[in-house]
Amino acid sequence: MASIGYHASHEQFKPSELLRYASLAAQHGFTFINSSDHFHPWSKRQGQSGFSFAWLGAAMYAVPLPFGVVCSPGQRYHPAIVAQAAATIAEMFPDRFWISVGSGEALNERITGEKWPAKAERNERLKTSVDIIRSLFRGETVTHHGVVNIEEAKLYTLPLSPPPIIGAAVTAETAEWMGNWADGLITVSAPLPDLQKVVDAFYRGGGKNKPMYLKVQLSYDKTEEGAMRGAYDQWRTNIFAGTVLADLWKVEQFDALGEMVQPHELTKMINISPDLDVHANHIKNYIDMGFEKIVLHNVNREQELFIEDFGRYILPKLNASQNKM
Repeated sequence: MASIGYHASHEQFKPSELLRYASLAAQHGFTFINSSDHFHPWSKRQGQSGFSFAWLGAAMYAVPLPFGVVCSPGQRYHPAIVAQAAATIAEMFPDRFWISVGSGEALNERITGEKWPAKAERNERLKTSVDIIRSLFRGETVTHHGVVNIEEAKLYTLPLSPPPIIGAAVTAETAEWMGNWADGLITVSAPLPDLQKVVDAFYRGGGKNKPMYLKVQLSYDKTEEGAMRGAYDQWRTNIFAGTVLADLWKVEQFDALGEMVQPHELTKMINISPDLDVHANHIKNYIDMGFEKIVLHNVNREQELFIEDFGRYILPKLNASQNKM
């Protein structure tokens, strides 16, 4: 049975606000929380960039749900630090935490002053980082030299069971590559034929019996105009291909690119509607594709309205529909 979670968007809201929204989501029937991880927002209009790992400790203490976080080990985060942070969280909150890993975006990772590598090198760095993290989770002393350097590192605080490492992919090529080494897949919503290609590629690469998570980008408000206006204001910088999103590195560049986007172009990548039945049907389609965790990200700023209305109407409807199957 698929579960429905709330997405905590650190690039859009202050950490204190996100604590309140996560608690409200739990009260209204959402069953897990997914956290972004940004050093810079995608747009000055979003305007925030709280530190996700600091937030997780407070949020998981306050809200008794499973949590996940996305991060990119290898440049801004050394994999040993990711392993230490994840092991600490998992020790405090057993079986309530997972980590999603991707090759990253220059917007966040380039702050170190190191060069921003090509995609193939970023993938190599990601896989090496994951291998290091898993070795540290096993209590091993790790030394490695190459695209990532680490010497005589050992974790002394370990959880009873390590958190799952979920591969974050937006293309079929990356999903297929992750199929044989990630513990599962997380991707973002797209037109169903495109999404099916990602699913098929993950299966083809070895992920057939592994869990799949989906982050659904939507904009809900009381009116069509409000839903479109909110999406356009907050998320028009985020609808481009992954190759564009990964390689731009200034907030100002994203805002300049966003000026060329017309409102109707958003509907391909964002489910925009004031109609709760429309959103419920979208989610049902994703469940039918095999996604077992559906992360709902309302990209506009009307978070309380979204949490309350979806909790009152959509979550019970989806649960009833699944119980009939």
